Amino acid sequence: MTPRVFAVFLAFAPFLAADDWPEFRGKDRAGVWNQPGVVQSFPEGDAPLKRVWTAPVGSGYSGPTVAGDGVYLMDRGPTGNRAQLERIVCIDRNTGKQAWAHTYPCAYSDVGYAYGPRSSVTVREGKAWSLGTMGHLHCLNAETGEVIWAHDLRTKYTVDLPIWGLTASPLVFGDVVVVQIGAMADSACIVGFEKDSGKEVWRAFADKASYVSPIMIQQGETDVLVVWTGFRIAGMNPANGEIYWELPTRPNKMPINVPGPALNEDGTLMFLSVFYDGSRMIQLDQTKPAAKELWHCQGINERNTDALHSMISPPYFADGHVFGIDSYGQMRCLDPRNGDRIWEDQTAVPYGRWGTAFMVKNGEHTWMLNERGQLIIARLTAQGYEEIDRANLIQPTTPLKQRREGTVLWSHPAFAGTQIFARNDRELICVDLAE
Repeated sequence: MTPRVFAVFLAFAPFLAADDWPEFRGKDRAGVWNQPGVVQSFPEGDAPLKRVWTAPVGSGYSGPTVAGDGVYLMDRGPTGNRAQLERIVCIDRNTGKQAWAHTYPCAYSDVGYAYGPRSSVTVREGKAWSLGTMGHLHCLNAETGEVIWAHDLRTKYTVDLPIWGLTASPLVFGDVVVVQIGAMADSACIVGFEKDSGKEVWRAFADKASYVSPIMIQQGETDVLVVWTGFRIAGMNPANGEIYWELPTRPNKMPINVPGPALNEDGTLMFLSVFYDGSRMIQLDQTKPAAKELWHCQGINERNTDALHSMISPPYFADGHVFGIDSYGQMRCLDPRNGDRIWEDQTAVPYGRWGTAFMVKNGEHTWMLNERGQLIIARLTAQGYEEIDRANLIQPTTPLKQRREGTVLWSHPAFAGTQIFARNDRELICVDLAE
């Protein structure tokens, strides 16, 4: 490589590093798509956006992840939820052909909306980690699908299975993979395993599980694992499970925290939202691992809400404010100082219990995939919701009796390079959004 070519390579290295979407909600689980050169509007007409490829998949809620030449997801198998199995599937990113699939027996019991796995596959260093609905934890060779190690967690721990199964995507940091399994009797709601061998390293909390995937933040010079169980949110040492700080979030009715914490631009604030229990704002110390609650705002119930009662849609910060989808699909903007509502809008998501849209930040724009399978470009500011354009992306296929249409799309998409990858219960699609 000549010096000039090497210099060009270095100049584009940050762009190349941002090409993947290797875990739930992308790099650092931040829901940010740092990709220039994407379209600012869609072609006219109601026809779905043109696809690069389409791949058949089975049913499930598992959002796709993208690493290298692979697109990864979990499903219930090609015959849908009638099959008593789960699969981890890798699709070739360039062709849409199946590269490999690892299938294992998995009968669902006492799981609501049992259409398939919930969590996303985490890919790093040539390995892929997955957590199934009933507690099957796998580490696979990401290129071949070969099993490196696996656990049926319900045979090793007294797992108190949540009503919608285990949903939190595995988090890999350093030498440890962290999962939330809710083994109250074993004081093992959160467990850290050696990522390469599967040996348990630490366990923590006699709590019921929530549905929230763990994240990593930095406080001062310290890397802090943030876990949000059914009873508390805590900052921990990911290597050994040491608890740095914890705040109680015990629910009034049941653990139903699904969307994870949202962080503001400078990492000083962490926002939480729960369907029944409303909103909390936490202040994060920037010199050391420490945290305190600033405010908690809750409505009379999930219909008569204050601030934000989110169900599935992850809220986020933009323009110095909090944005999110409330319990019946209302998009809201909140004042981060006290949770006061600045505005509400019903344009992006149709009215309905558990109304859902997945929001991703790209520069000044917010890209959303709503539960009707529509891809939306919008601008969210304290002044209001400004929709720039929308287009049909993929058909919603998951049955939901609470909808007049009868179906929803509740799977987070992946944005990698200039492409979006989205799935329903029949297909995984790739659409190029380059200008």
